[in-house]
Amino acid sequence: MAKRERVVRMSVEQPLWRALTAYRVLTMIYAVLIFGFGRDRYERPWVAVAFLAVMCLWTLATLPKVANAASCTKRFLVADLAVALTGILLTPLADEQARSVDGPTLPSIWTAGAVLAYAIKGGWRWAGFASSLVAVANIVERGTPSRDTLHNVLLVWVASIAIGYVVEVARASERTLARALEIEAATRERERLARDIHDSVLQVLAMVQRRGTALGGEAAELGRMAGEQEVALRTLVAGGLTRPSLVSEDESEGAVVRFVDDPDEDAAGAGCPVDLRTLLAPRAGAKVTLSDPGAPVLLPPAPARELAAAVGAALDNVRVHAGESARAWILVEDWPDEVIVTVRDDGPGIPEGRLAQAEGEGRMGVALSIRGRLRDLGGTAELISVPGQGTEVELKVPRDRGTHGGR
Repeated sequence: MAKRERVVRMSVEQPLWRALTAYRVLTMIYAVLIFGFGRDRYERPWVAVAFLAVMCLWTLATLPKVANAASCTKRFLVADLAVALTGILLTPLADEQARSVDGPTLPSIWTAGAVLAYAIKGGWRWAGFASSLVAVANIVERGTPSRDTLHNVLLVWVASIAIGYVVEVARASERTLARALEIEAATRERERLARDIHDSVLQVLAMVQRRGTALGGEAAELGRMAGEQEVALRTLVAGGLTRPSLVSEDESEGAVVRFVDDPDEDAAGAGCPVDLRTLLAPRAGAKVTLSDPGAPVLLPPAPARELAAAVGAALDNVRVHAGESARAWILVEDWPDEVIVTVRDDGPGIPEGRLAQAEGEGRMGVALSIRGRLRDLGGTAELISVPGQGTEVELKVPRDRGTHGGR
């Protein structure tokens, strides 16, 4: 079955566009109310009525334009700012006293919405450009600007630039987060593939190398080639096998992270619980003893398979490092909040520092096949080994209480 792409969209600025949409509507209503309560002071009220009618129609008609960054085009921004500047410059025509008495312009604080659109769309530089034009229009409208006029102009200029800068920082943080998610997804996928390869291909190659060396002759050459391929494959695993996600930028949605999901795994993970005992039973044999509670140990399919694979990796380590004559015991404990599987052997144990050395050499059986699997399940893997007294691996997996069927 083909793999399915899962898209995660992140946009820290989308709430800002929604806020801007609400701001434009509310300030449109505010500008109309300001005119309604002070209409007696206008010498030419028809000028104010005409402009406010155009402003209201423009605001309502262009609400989809401020829904997201993709809809808010440069052409719209220019036209929107032109409407705001026209309203400021028409204020003295409607109210002749506007040049000598401090008061609101025809668009009032609606003008700030046009500037904020520049800030959200293009950052602080665009905001500085738009607010500077608004400042010039206000100064021209007043003729001789008062202290209040300069104060309002400076306030709009500083606020818009600050918002634009915050938007730029938010976008940079968004890209950084998307990249971190991509790296994390790539790492987890690489570790998953490395575990699968370790449990199959690498184990076989290592066995061929050992047996070939022991047999000698042509078999020794085959063992040498298998050893070379093992080293090459380990290097490939350590360097990265896949790139499961791709970070891109969609102007309408912000940063986009695309993950490649396996639908077969998704379906299995959502299936009915399985009995862990049925997965571990094939591991039992003449030299491996399995002890279970005697009742079904139910886990979701994916965690059950991963736990069984971790047990298999532990038994492989027993066979490889403890010798063919070593015995192993598997103990399954079914608790209300977790499932514990312990694998113990009677081998010579692991010398102190050997695990760290193996990981440094790229031999990642314990680190990836066991600990990595349990970590992905939210569980833990604890390894206890005393030289001369064998090794014990304790695997703990938290269970979903809804699937508990053992007690």
